[in-house]
Amino acid sequence: MADPGTVKDTSEPKGVARIKPEFLDPDHIPHLAEDCLSQADKDKFASGSANNGATEVDENGKESGQNSGGLSDKPAFKRLSKAEKKKLRGQNKARPPPFKVDREQILCHTLVDIVEGETPAPCNNARCFSIHDIKAFMAIRPPDIGTTCYNFEVRGRCPRGINCRFGSGHITENGFNKINEDVWKKFSSRSSPPTLNALTKDLQVSLRKRLYDFSKSEKILEVSKTQSKAGSKRTCEGEIKKEAPKLEAVAGVTGCDGSTKKVEDSPSSEVNNVSEKIGPVLDDDTIKLKPAEKKTIDWRGKLIMSPLTTVGNLPFRRICKEYGVDVTCGEMAMASSLLQGLNQEWALVKRHESEDIFGVQICGNNPYTMTKSAQVLQENIEVDFIDINMGCPIDLVYQEGAGSGLMHREKVLQSIIDSMNKVMTIPLTVKTRAGIVTGKNIAHNFMPYFRDLGASLVTVHGRSREQRYTRLADWDYIDECAKIAHPVPLFGNGDIMSYEDYKHVIDTYKNISGVMIGRGALIKPWIFTEIKEQRLWDISSRERLDIMKKYVNYGLEHWGSDTKGVESTRRFLLEWISFLHRYIPVGILECPPQKINDRPPVFKGRDELETLMASPNCAHWIQISEMLLGKVPEGFNFLPKHKANSWK
Repeated sequence: MADPGTVKDTSEPKGVARIKPEFLDPDHIPHLAEDCLSQADKDKFASGSANNGATEVDENGKESGQNSGGLSDKPAFKRLSKAEKKKLRGQNKARPPPFKVDREQILCHTLVDIVEGETPAPCNNARCFSIHDIKAFMAIRPPDIGTTCYNFEVRGRCPRGINCRFGSGHITENGFNKINEDVWKKFSSRSSPPTLNALTKDLQVSLRKRLYDFSKSEKILEVSKTQSKAGSKRTCEGEIKKEAPKLEAVAGVTGCDGSTKKVEDSPSSEVNNVSEKIGPVLDDDTIKLKPAEKKTIDWRGKLIMSPLTTVGNLPFRRICKEYGVDVTCGEMAMASSLLQGLNQEWALVKRHESEDIFGVQICGNNPYTMTKSAQVLQENIEVDFIDINMGCPIDLVYQEGAGSGLMHREKVLQSIIDSMNKVMTIPLTVKTRAGIVTGKNIAHNFMPYFRDLGASLVTVHGRSREQRYTRLADWDYIDECAKIAHPVPLFGNGDIMSYEDYKHVIDTYKNISGVMIGRGALIKPWIFTEIKEQRLWDISSRERLDIMKKYVNYGLEHWGSDTKGVESTRRFLLEWISFLHRYIPVGILECPPQKINDRPPVFKGRDELETLMASPNCAHWIQISEMLLGKVPEGFNFLPKHKANSWK
């Protein structure tokens, strides 16, 4: 198994980053921040850990003189016994939202953006619980977080109006919204908004009432079903052979072929119709486009950012675009949810105008939802390619036969790729893992399918579903897959953290066409600049804080500058900081560049801000968010994904 970059000094413990001695903090004592515990963990300690050696300590790690197994009312931190530490391993499952806005404390949307002299539209929602009296709202309006509204500066008119938490510059004493006429005129005269692909009400209604015209997809799926029943398949060499098995791909998990037999010599699901047709061909929709008729993308040498669930949102992608990424892709969207017209799913396909090559990744377990989703996306949004998710390791997705579960369902997978490719005029791409089980890589068996069924690009994440991120990516295996997939370009994904890693991969693995970067971009989004400029950037803490400020502004523009938007921005900022804090400054490392799976001993930064940014404790992440978004509201509770991040 090969990993990018040079071999490190083996005298150091494996997986430990080498920090310059003057920055080490050997006297640091880990202790627990109780505010970052789930209620279940708090109850666990309170009920079952009396007299077990837990000691209350102050913020400097000094004992307070008390000794109690339960949780006191207001201890700052707690140093736990070994038995208690075992209770804090693993992940916080089913994390609740950090904050819920009380609808009875906000102004109705019909009254929010009203300029003096305008007549507000009536509220036709009989069940609206919001405030409908502007004077009453102004009396209880929460104090502003800041004096400058980013939306007002760039638009000339803040769409959140008097609900805006930065509204002192654009709200009158009587509760009306102000307009900067010059800026607003320039903004409103644009040919298109800065954020594209919004779900229209008409499209949502047609999807929810099942009125959308899917005849194109249905014809393709019917032909595929008929051909499958005929039992004939074309091999990758173009031969026809008869097979007994019948492809059953119903619109759900039940009844789908869930067999786990190994992929054979890669037969294609595109099948010639056995019934002979006489006369002119009229069913144009079922004729596969020739490669020359499809839109194409020159992938080779481009830097692609991975589709990243939760953290790969539009504001983050804007940051990466500014640092040089070539291709971006939205977060994984479930095909079935797109077809139901769910707002939260369609929000994942929104695109910023700066994303010049943008794709949407969809996940599903049958050709019916996947093909129809591809059709509705292509016909209603601006998208350059659609990606099939074959790598999602989440149990719920995998058990339904989607994501990495498709690697066990070869016939369904063939039908999905074939049907989607026929319904689309834009490129179809596939992202897959190396395999399901550790030590049993199977992705190479699918490469002929991808090649012969018309995939424009294949990306292989060099780890199995079981491995997640506990092992280094196997670039030797990725290179083997690229050789089989030729001439289809294949990109590798895994462990790229610096220009050195990138150069090692490109110089060593000649069959690979490029790289896709995921965690490396989350930890240091300026990695794309490093690669393009072929350098190592020793970025300062102030520069990193400026990146976060820019992210916050983009978040307020995307999610809104009212209380709900502010707390949504804070939540996603905290999720991002859970990766950002892993960055080790270049000037602190003995042997730069940083390796992605290396963890440092506790260290102090070159200034207080750098030390704060390196903290793995989510209490400090919240402190950083308060520097940018003001004090967290009462009742705010952010749980880190990993329980280990409850330690300070």
